[in-house]
Amino acid sequence: MKKITGVIAVLIATTCMISCGNGSASAKVNKENVVNAQSRDAEIQKGVASISLDKREYDFGIVAEGEIVETVFNVTNSGEIDLVITDAKGSCGCTVPVWPKAPIKPGETGEVAVKFNTSGKPNRQMKTVTLTTNTASGREVLTLRGSVTPKAKI
Repeated sequence: MKKITGVIAVLIATTCMISCGNGSASAKVNKENVVNAQSRDAEIQKGVASISLDKREYDFGIVAEGEIVETVFNVTNSGEIDLVITDAKGSCGCTVPVWPKAPIKPGETGEVAVKFNTSGKPNRQMKTVTLTTNTASGREVLTLRGSVTPKAKI
């Protein structure tokens, strides 16, 4: 019984060794992936996108409940490669951003327009818009703040 178990163990080990030796590792590399990686690395070597904003915070002061507050944040690409804003999300459904979908070239400026609907949002308010970008930090936060005067109760 010990001899049979030993023979089976040797056969299994031999099979594993033989099956792992099929060709060299370099033969299994997809050449298209290598080309894609080289072009990606060349793009990374150019530098990173950098963002400059005319303001990071907008104080809308005191408004009546129900008004829609609007502002525009000017975004300038102060980096060496195209600035790409892939997403912009408001902190709630009452804050709606519109951002440039096309890349912003180095030295050029784009606009992020933000609307804040104050309906149902009385008193002191602070809302944010988070931009997802290809900058070193990967995100930028824009802030709207102010006071909303509640509607008179009837």
